[in-house]
Amino acid sequence: MKTRQLPYTKYLIVLCTLIFLTSCHSHKEDILTDQNDYNAYLSTSNSKVISELNDQVAFWNSRIKKDSSQIIDLSKSAGTYTALFNQNADIEMLKKAEQNLHKAAQKAAIGKDNYLRALAQNYITQHRFKEAKTIIDSAAQVGGEVSASNFVLFDVAMELGKYKEAKTLLDKEADFSNYNYLIRLAKWEDYSGNLDATIQHMENAMRIAERSNIPDLKIWVYTNLADYYGHAGRIRDSYNHYLKTLTLDPSNAYAKKGIAWITYSYENNPQEALRIIKAIEKDTKSPDYTLLKSEIYEYIGDHKTSEDLKKEFINSATAINYGDMYGAYLVELYASQPETADKAIALAKREVSNRPTPMSYDLLAHAHYGKGDYAQALIIAEEHVIGKTYEPVAQFHTAQIYKALGMQKDLTPLKKELLETSYELGPVTYSQIKNL
Repeated sequence: MKTRQLPYTKYLIVLCTLIFLTSCHSHKEDILTDQNDYNAYLSTSNSKVISELNDQVAFWNSRIKKDSSQIIDLSKSAGTYTALFNQNADIEMLKKAEQNLHKAAQKAAIGKDNYLRALAQNYITQHRFKEAKTIIDSAAQVGGEVSASNFVLFDVAMELGKYKEAKTLLDKEADFSNYNYLIRLAKWEDYSGNLDATIQHMENAMRIAERSNIPDLKIWVYTNLADYYGHAGRIRDSYNHYLKTLTLDPSNAYAKKGIAWITYSYENNPQEALRIIKAIEKDTKSPDYTLLKSEIYEYIGDHKTSEDLKKEFINSATAINYGDMYGAYLVELYASQPETADKAIALAKREVSNRPTPMSYDLLAHAHYGKGDYAQALIIAEEHVIGKTYEPVAQFHTAQIYKALGMQKDLTPLKKELLETSYELGPVTYSQIKNL
């Protein structure tokens, strides 16, 4: 965390700010985005869609009587609540969907596995992975659509770090003409560090989605493929696929956020990124955007606004209904301040318990680093992180540990790799990498 400047440096701050603003104008060849491509989408609102979904919820709920066995109505209501959550990220909608799916699964005699799978997927969204495992195991025991259950079993296994089990499940469903298989094979290749193969499988899934002409499938694959293109440095392809998403769903917040990231991290235009994010916020209750704004304000040197936004995010993300959904972000924030490092360690241990993956262990190592316990951080990283994940964030945290312990021989090659991740990690982290 950067230190606050002393008053006598006020003149220097003004001078540096002028230099900074001048340097923020990217070279013309680095500009990919065009406001004319997306301005119309920034003025769109999902209020009409939300109103229609609320009407549908009211209809289905009116058919559900207390202690009745209206399973179809419960399922329809749950599906509509889920659609509402997808529109505005209102956690209350996801919780209401959970309640109705649980009731439907309890009451169902036929098609019980369908409701259990939907409930498991709801729990995955809430980061309640162990509960999702229990539920999807029940669905598998019930029978029904075995392939559908295997795919969700794969999803849960990946979240729980059970990678051998996940691969076995995936191999059972091998079918390169199956959209659901391809997107999970892409996830497996991404975990394995094979980005080219990841993109290839996602592109094949995209072609299937386009042939089927099912909007939801196309939207999902376009946004995820846009992310992968970004990881691969194919920023123009990433931008184009976010735009393709918006042609299908003009209020899609995720695609707009992706464009904001391009303007911020690639084009070095933080003010445009803030303009886009502020346009998104009117349609969503997700705390994510508050945290992104905080980073951008830190980058432009407005540390007070950045800190205020971090506090706002923490207040939102720690609301009881969110459970552990924002645990990883909170660990990062708590670990950045010595006075909250113990809180970061406690929360990171909870993350490891809930989701024992290399990335969760990386959070625990980083929390110990934040406390200044570098030796313990290294022990955790060497046992559970290094060589087990290819995520740049984990590599950056490991590099910080190496730096703190004076392990220059290990730091040098890792820093060289990290210097190639400027777009993915963003300018704030990239500045920290350069100073390692």
